[in-house]
Amino acid sequence: MTDLLRRWFAVPLWQRVLGAMAIGVMLGLAWPAATSAIAVIGELFVRLIRMLVVPIVFISIASGVTALADPRKLGSVGARTIGLFAATTACAVSIGIAVGLLLEPGAGAALGTAVPHALGEAKSLHDQLVGIIPVNIVQSLVDGDMLAIIFFSMLFGFGVILAGEQGRPMATLLQSAGQALFHLVRIVMEMTPFGVFALIAKAVADNGVAVFTHIGWLAVAVAAGVILQILLVHLPLIAFVARQPVRRFYRKIVDALAVAFSTASSAATLPVALRIALEDLRIAPGVASTVLPIGASIGKDGTAMYVGLLSIFALQAVGIDPDLPMLAIILLTGALAAFGTAPIPSASLFMLAAVLSSVGVSPEQTALVVGFILPFDRLLDMTRTVASASANLTVTAVVARWENGIGPEAVALQDPQPKQAP
Repeated sequence: MTDLLRRWFAVPLWQRVLGAMAIGVMLGLAWPAATSAIAVIGELFVRLIRMLVVPIVFISIASGVTALADPRKLGSVGARTIGLFAATTACAVSIGIAVGLLLEPGAGAALGTAVPHALGEAKSLHDQLVGIIPVNIVQSLVDGDMLAIIFFSMLFGFGVILAGEQGRPMATLLQSAGQALFHLVRIVMEMTPFGVFALIAKAVADNGVAVFTHIGWLAVAVAAGVILQILLVHLPLIAFVARQPVRRFYRKIVDALAVAFSTASSAATLPVALRIALEDLRIAPGVASTVLPIGASIGKDGTAMYVGLLSIFALQAVGIDPDLPMLAIILLTGALAAFGTAPIPSASLFMLAAVLSSVGVSPEQTALVVGFILPFDRLLDMTRTVASASANLTVTAVVARWENGIGPEAVALQDPQPKQAP
C-alpha cells in the first residue's frame, strides 16, 4: 500500500488529472447510471476549493501588500496589473468578435427550438463601480464579493504598513496565515484527480456524446478563440516581456490549466495558481499574492472572448448584420462586462444581456439565445476558463519581471520569514 501511494504521488499532478478526465469520459459513456453515485465527489471537490477562495484572497492580498512594504511599489504593482489585464481583456473581446465573424457559428441557429431563459436585469456600470467599496466587509466576505474583498484587503495591508512598528505583529500573523493556507492548498490539490473524474463523468452522462458535438460550430469557435488568445497575446508577453521560455512556462502551469478546465471557475483555480507562482515560477510572494487574487476577479480573458463571440453569435442567430459602430459598442461593453463578471461557472451568460441590449437585441431574443446555449455551456465554460487561467499567470510573470520579483530568492514556502513592515 505504501509503495502504491509512493508511485501515485510520483506521477505529476497534471498527468493524474488528464488520466482522470479520460477515465471519467469513458465511465460517462459506458455506464452513465453509475455517475450519480460518484457525483458527490465532484461536488465535495468544488466546495473544498471554493472554501479556500475567500480566505486566500483576503490573506494573500493583505500579506502581499505588507511584503511589498513600500507604498510606491504597491501603486506600481497595482497600476501595472490593472493596465495589463485591461489590455489582454480588450484583445480577447476583439478575438472573439473576429472568430465569430469568420466562422459565423450563429448563422442558421435553430433558436425556435430553444427554451427561453430570462437572465434578469444586469448590473449597471455605476452599480458595479460603487459596489467595489463594501458597506459591510463581513457581509462581503460571506457573499464572496471579490472586488469588495480585494479593495478592503489592499486597504488593510496598507494600514499595516503605515502602522510601522506596531503593525509588525499583524504583518507576521498575515505571513504565517499565508504559509498555513499554502500548505492547505497543496493538500486539497491532491483531491483534483478524483474531483475531475466525478465532474467529467457526470457531464458526459448527462449529455452523452452531445456534450462534445452539439452546437458544434460554436464549440469550435470557442476553442479557436482560446487558442488564438494564448498564441497571439499570452505567448508574446511570456517570451518577449516576461522573458521566460514558453514551453517551460506552460509545462509549469499545466496543473492550473487542468484545474481551470475541470472546475470552470477562475476563483477555484486561484489556490493552485498561487502555489505554482511561488514554488515553480519562483515569483516573489509580494507580487504573486497581490496580482493573482486581483486577476482571479478581473482577469477574464476567456470570458471576454466568449462575450464577444456570443454577441456575434446572437446577432447572426436573430438575423442582424453588425456594422462598425455596433462592433465598437460590443468591444467596449464586452470588456467592461468581463471585468465585472463573477469568477464562477456560467457567470458570463449573465453579463450577455448588458452587451446585447446595447446593440438592440431585445430581452426576449436574448432569453432565446441563452436558452439555446445553456444546456451545453458547461463544456464551453470549461474551455474558455483555460484562457483566463493562462492570462492570470502570464500577467503575474510580466509584473514580476517589471518589479524584479522573480528568481531563486523569490521562493518563500520553505522559508516563511516575513518581510517586516517599516
